[in-house]
Amino acid sequence: MVREVIQKFENIDNIKGELFLLGDKSISHRAVIFAAMADGISIIKNCSGSEDVHSTINCFEKLGCKFETKNDQIKVTGKGFKGFTKPKSELYAGNSGTTARLISGILSTQNFESVITGDKSLSQRPMKRIVEPLKLMGADISANKNGTLPIIIKPSAIKPVNYKLQVASAQVKSAMILCAIHLEEESIFIEQTQTRNHTEKLLNLKTEITSVGTKIYVSKNDYPKPFEITVPSDISSAAFFIVLCLLTKNSKILIRNVSLNETRTGVINILQQMGGKIEIENEQEEKGEKVGDILVYSSKLKNVSIPKTIIPNIIDEIPILAVAGIFAEGNFKINNAKELRVKESDRIKSLCNNFREAGLTVNEFEDGFELNGVVSNKETLFESHGDHRIAMAFGVLSMLMKKGGSVNDFECVGVSNPQFVEQINNLCSY
Repeated sequence: MVREVIQKFENIDNIKGELFLLGDKSISHRAVIFAAMADGISIIKNCSGSEDVHSTINCFEKLGCKFETKNDQIKVTGKGFKGFTKPKSELYAGNSGTTARLISGILSTQNFESVITGDKSLSQRPMKRIVEPLKLMGADISANKNGTLPIIIKPSAIKPVNYKLQVASAQVKSAMILCAIHLEEESIFIEQTQTRNHTEKLLNLKTEITSVGTKIYVSKNDYPKPFEITVPSDISSAAFFIVLCLLTKNSKILIRNVSLNETRTGVINILQQMGGKIEIENEQEEKGEKVGDILVYSSKLKNVSIPKTIIPNIIDEIPILAVAGIFAEGNFKINNAKELRVKESDRIKSLCNNFREAGLTVNEFEDGFELNGVVSNKETLFESHGDHRIAMAFGVLSMLMKKGGSVNDFECVGVSNPQFVEQINNLCSY
């Protein structure tokens, strides 16, 4: 489908009010998957309305699960242990890497053949990173010659492993966990660099911090049972509003019930180090996940050094952090973020090209970039490159430019937050 929708953004005076965002995308994916795996009925409240999560739901409907949506909740009738039925057609993951990679781990244990496909963008993203470790577990799984979709999975005999993760990726880790959870014998996964741990928390897996990294223990004993969950709001979606508020004079917003998982709050930590006045209120827990309200005030920012160790934690927020950086004192610089090149677009290239259009001096590296200069006063058309996070980041930048700006193919934001423009209009004064 060709999308050529240009979204115009005017310069704003301020942003004020309360914001309720739909559920965190990463948690919503996993809630849907675990509910589909469980034997019986689960209830998911405040599930993400993103296209990515709909891709996951569509795949599990093809595998025989039943989903009923009423008001703000989804009733899921799961199929139980190895209970999925052979799909009548290919499983289409759309733009969602989470969908394609996580279901690969589950499908590697089923007694039927399946094929996973995706859209043009997803079909260019690396799948070798899950194919190879799943093969080590005995899976009969293959990608095409370029190591990309489609993925073909055939029945095989899976075996437990003691495996040190080679890529700092929550999706790879989760794919292996969801394969190992079908085995009586215990598997151990060692994570040297911490990544998102929603899978471990929602499944209540045993973990142990050791000298070689975090050990994660998995067996059939951890297989999901029916549950009920209210998914907290998506901190990655919240980040765009947080930065817009920080950079706009006389602004204050309250974002309710946001996921504060320790592997996701790096963006808050960096912005606070930059001088951002961000406060956390009403902290509590939901299924092992920290949640709370985020209160944000206009602030004067200065750029700080961003350490290598935090990059996996902030990888999705780097586009909007870079926008914060160009209005902060000093130069914004990011390194050790080569993973950005294999996202929905080559985000390093997408960001650098757009920042040049805004009149900035840009130094592009293989693993990052550096920005300096002042944003131009001319109205600018930015390219989303079909990437939802690039689109929203430059939507925010457009609202901070004196003459505003526009973003081409803005509809791609539906991948994570289809309500972005409506939410902005409810909070902003022009």
